[in-house]
Amino acid sequence: MRSRADTHVHTYFSGTTKYKALKFPESVTTPEEQVDRAMKNGYSVICITDHNTIKGGVRAKNYASGLDGIDVVIGSEINSREGEIIGLWLNEDVPKGLPIEETLDLIRSQGGVAIAPHPFSFYVHCLGERIFDLDIDGIEVLNGGHPDGYTNTRAQMVCEDNPGRWAQISASDAHSVYTAGYAWTEFEGEGEDDLRSAILSKTTVPQGRTSPVFTQVQWSIEVVSRARKMIGKSLLNRLPADPENPVVTKIHSISSGKKIAGFVGGLIYITPPFPFIGTMLSTTWLKRRAQALTYEFETKFRRNPSKHLDEYGYCNTDSGCGDAAGKKDQKK
Repeated sequence: MRSRADTHVHTYFSGTTKYKALKFPESVTTPEEQVDRAMKNGYSVICITDHNTIKGGVRAKNYASGLDGIDVVIGSEINSREGEIIGLWLNEDVPKGLPIEETLDLIRSQGGVAIAPHPFSFYVHCLGERIFDLDIDGIEVLNGGHPDGYTNTRAQMVCEDNPGRWAQISASDAHSVYTAGYAWTEFEGEGEDDLRSAILSKTTVPQGRTSPVFTQVQWSIEVVSRARKMIGKSLLNRLPADPENPVVTKIHSISSGKKIAGFVGGLIYITPPFPFIGTMLSTTWLKRRAQALTYEFETKFRRNPSKHLDEYGYCNTDSGCGDAAGKKDQKK
């Protein structure tokens, strides 16, 4: 039988990100919520890959031990000096900021598997051309969080030019349950052992599409709304300490002035139409930048990466990245 897995999923253990003067959580979603959503989506395996920590994966695996029909792989998306790399089947954290070769050695020393996420992203720290001289097991040819039209198709072309060199991976890169379920990897078998075998034997089949714009809006509203609610409770001294919730811990560590600024700023952000305007502006910029990169690529190599995507953002490769059945499932 063929099963589905999501090999790139985040929870609220992924920390915070900064955009100019703004700082906000990467995710406010619990590990348990991501496991439940994976089961609802019909997956047999979910890999929790929080930034530079395996805490989310450990908690998700403990939670899933009491459930039937779902395996959890403990992983991490690690910030190496040259770019991000995903380590799967880890049992301890890998330090961030190390050279990529040393990072890979630490993954291998745990018996882990290495996947290059969004290797040709132009707005996330990625490995790019370094994938050609590194010992990597797989690369993402479809990252659900990259709707720009360039990142994924460039990775697909690289795999076409190097058949059998890497396992082809499709994953959601979901930071919320709203953005989960649109991209997945299929493999022969049922559980995590079969997924591991499929990656190492390069027999995985990427499927799905990038997450729709409206789910990105839902994710951003979720982050702001949940964080704002906790900030409000903290200002009223009604937010209990919770060592297991990194967002709560972070809120308790900031000054009252920053809490007030975040509370007011959050209210402005979630007031329509601001979330939609912000998301559309960022999406428009990404697509324009992707068009420029595509033109540059076509001019330099006389090839057209856009032929690999249809109007919905599905892969058109012969490897099966986005078949008709997958489209039907995801348009519902």
